[in-house]
Amino acid sequence: MQGRLALLLGGAVIAGATAYRALTRRPPAPVIPEPHVEALKARLAESKAVVEEREEFESGETPIDRAEPVPTELGDRRASVHERGRAAAEQMRRGSNSSE
Repeated sequence: MQGRLALLLGGAVIAGATAYRALTRRPPAPVIPEPHVEALKARLAESKAVVEEREEFESGETPIDRAEPVPTELGDRRASVHERGRAAAEQMRRGSNSSE
């Protein structure tokens, strides 16, 4: 008898709590548009257009595997410039180590 009474009372409490919650539930807050959201959407649309323009621009470029080889005199000149740069960097490294 006490078990049935406890079960009935528990059910009534749960039903009452559910009804109370349903009746006192607040409606969701209205969505307020934020100004920076529209600005971000506009920037996103702009960037998509820029990507399309870039792809179109890059399609006209020659891929590296189809490019013409570098002339010998230009290759030699480039190598000498790199060598002078390495020598200058090495000299700067030696100069900074001696001052410590």
